[in-house]
Amino acid sequence: MPQFAANLSTMYPDLPFLDRFEAAAQDGFKAVEFLFPYAFAKADISARLKGNGLQQVLFNTPPGGTDVASFNAAWADGQRGTASVPGRESEFRAGFAQALEWAEALQCPRIHAMVGLRAEGASAPDADATLIGNLQWAAAQAASAGVNVLIEPINTRSVPGFHLNRQDHAHRIVAAVGAANVKVQMDLFHCQIVEGDLSAKIAQYLPTGQVGHFQIADVPQRHEPGTGELNWTHIFQTIDRVSAECGWNGWIGCEYNPADPTAGGTSRGLGWAKPYL
Repeated sequence: MPQFAANLSTMYPDLPFLDRFEAAAQDGFKAVEFLFPYAFAKADISARLKGNGLQQVLFNTPPGGTDVASFNAAWADGQRGTASVPGRESEFRAGFAQALEWAEALQCPRIHAMVGLRAEGASAPDADATLIGNLQWAAAQAASAGVNVLIEPINTRSVPGFHLNRQDHAHRIVAAVGAANVKVQMDLFHCQIVEGDLSAKIAQYLPTGQVGHFQIADVPQRHEPGTGELNWTHIFQTIDRVSAECGWNGWIGCEYNPADPTAGGTSRGLGWAKPYL
């Protein structure tokens, strides 16, 4: 049966961030993910995880910058990562080092290394080469902590100019890095918009061992399953079947914006998840 993690950056938007852990646990989630932890104390998030019996399964590297203030400023400025940006290697390494400290503190086994926008004047091969080099360095840092490093293809509508858009591109990068702990974060919202054919893509890529995590949201509005065009029963059955065949036992992150953002709206919108939670 698929395992679902609540994304606390998008779900329960009516609650303060630290209160969302309890809300997710009360709704039956056993795991959570979010974009960034850096504005909070490690002890505070750790306490919320332990107090609610939750596992942290994923969060992102900083979008840019070298400390909390510059992390926040980079996100607000529209930056979406530095891993593929030539000339910002030291910035990527500083941010990744911070993320790795957080992963160890929260016992989180996955870090999403944000690839970033294609730098002005940089060619696609230049961006790829920078990304591969940064990931090889990050993989070595993360290996001793038992942490996987993930990269995510993102659609061109949601984030115009993002360097990585397709599953095949991401898998070529992973192969070029050549590290067992570097994998693809397969977000089905982005994949549907760019490529479609989700069932075939899941069947193609999950058995490779290079998919480290799924994320979901319905298309086109990025709300919960059942609000858009996708047949989620079929998709979840496909993931379940292929997982059983290849031994995959990862998580599916619910990175969607609830259609009802008012108090209690996230919980009321979880009818799709009742068979699984």
